[in-house]
Amino acid sequence: MPPRPTTSSGPASTGSDTSTRRRLVLPGQYGPLFDDGGPALVVEAREFFTARPMHRTKAHLWLSALRHRVRELGDRAEHVRVDALREALVGRDDLEVVDPPSRVLRAQVRHWGQGTSILPSRGFVTDEDEFAEWAAQRTGRFRMEDHYERVRRREGWLMDGDRPVGGRFSLDDQNREPPPRGATTLGLPDPWWPTEDDVDDEVRHDLDQWEREGVVRFVGADDRRRFAVTADEAHEALADFVAVRLGDFGPFEDATLTHDWTMAHSLLSVPMNLGVLDPRAVIDAALEAHRTEAAPLSSVEGFVRQVAGWRDYVWHLYWWFGDEYGATENALGAHEPLPRWWRELDATDIEAACLGTAIEGLDEHGWLHHIQRLMVLGNWALQRGYDPVELTEWFTDVFVDGTDWVMPANIIGMSQHADGGVVATKPYASGGRYIDRMSDHCGGCRYDPTKRTGADACPFTAGYWAFLARTEGALEGNRRMTRPLQQMRRLTDLDEVVAQEARRGRP
Repeated sequence: MPPRPTTSSGPASTGSDTSTRRRLVLPGQYGPLFDDGGPALVVEAREFFTARPMHRTKAHLWLSALRHRVRELGDRAEHVRVDALREALVGRDDLEVVDPPSRVLRAQVRHWGQGTSILPSRGFVTDEDEFAEWAAQRTGRFRMEDHYERVRRREGWLMDGDRPVGGRFSLDDQNREPPPRGATTLGLPDPWWPTEDDVDDEVRHDLDQWEREGVVRFVGADDRRRFAVTADEAHEALADFVAVRLGDFGPFEDATLTHDWTMAHSLLSVPMNLGVLDPRAVIDAALEAHRTEAAPLSSVEGFVRQVAGWRDYVWHLYWWFGDEYGATENALGAHEPLPRWWRELDATDIEAACLGTAIEGLDEHGWLHHIQRLMVLGNWALQRGYDPVELTEWFTDVFVDGTDWVMPANIIGMSQHADGGVVATKPYASGGRYIDRMSDHCGGCRYDPTKRTGADACPFTAGYWAFLARTEGALEGNRRMTRPLQQMRRLTDLDEVVAQEARRGRP
């Protein structure tokens, strides 16, 4: 494993007397968890929105969170609007900051904010030093499951003495149900939605103006605000999820229905990544639902595993792997540029129902649940050999919960296997039969998930075999891929499948 990065927590400078310091508030730090009282400097830098084309809904959410935080802080807040963060840092020696949640922001604070006192990062279940110490002691490859188990043991979450409640730390095998047969939705009420206010009106006006001036370029629709951007809103959303949706989250967390874009998911990744919702509060609420028998163990455990397991783990991998991870990995030799229709979220003429639904939903809301991300969009990109670095940037920009820290391990590692197996032991590729089992898409689709050749050949089924043919050399040493590769070699029509998929454009 690589050495612990030097960008970890710790004071950059002693500077002036800390009792007179002003707390620097940066993206991802918009909640009370990052506030210890005292004055604050809230920096609204347009470069946060202009680096690459961003989903319009994401820009609205993140700018709304910033300005709502300014309002909440009242007289304690100094709100500065600048083009670049450095303009707010240079020449000031009165600042302190909770270590920012991206390498770019950490580098800028250390370079331009000389004299700024840096506090350890917050907003996660375990801190960076503790994870680094654990990771350094591991021999060979470590897994998310190892991290999750040690956190559960340390915190006593869902534990009966030294044994996990239910007998196992993961009940994932109980959480893979297909959608109810014949259902068009899960039948749940709409999630709790926030009410837009004058801050949202101002944000929408300013984003419109920036776009007219050519300062920014957005993709996607300007959806009404559906995600919490303040701590009060986040706790309303959390309470609603636990009371209404948590019970159905577990069994149907991997299922997809065309006309139910939220399913039983929490929609809490946005407020957690904005820093307005403490993940420990989220876990506590889920544990209380288990204690009071308001939700089954499998749902509660699955949800806790997402927050205390995967989310926390991905955060730490971002720092543990260091600056190079996500910049150069391409173990499967994927170099295809993202096509225009993909970049612009244009679902027009997409005939594959699962892919069209995902692109259309992403255009409308800037959000999809994890199976649509992994087994539809990620699976398609993996099969087509889209450049993994370019793809990681795209996922960061067009998803409302996309951040610099969350996407590299998810896309480079888990989704695209571009790191050669550092994060995941095998590529997350599948044919159309998996999508058919876990969704209602295939029944009305012009493509047949059982066919790999012909006019009605499913692009995912055919694409799976074409992918294996393209990457055979890179995957033949992977024991988990031995059987699929053997099956591929026995196909009598493999050359026809490969040629067919090479000709395929928009599906």
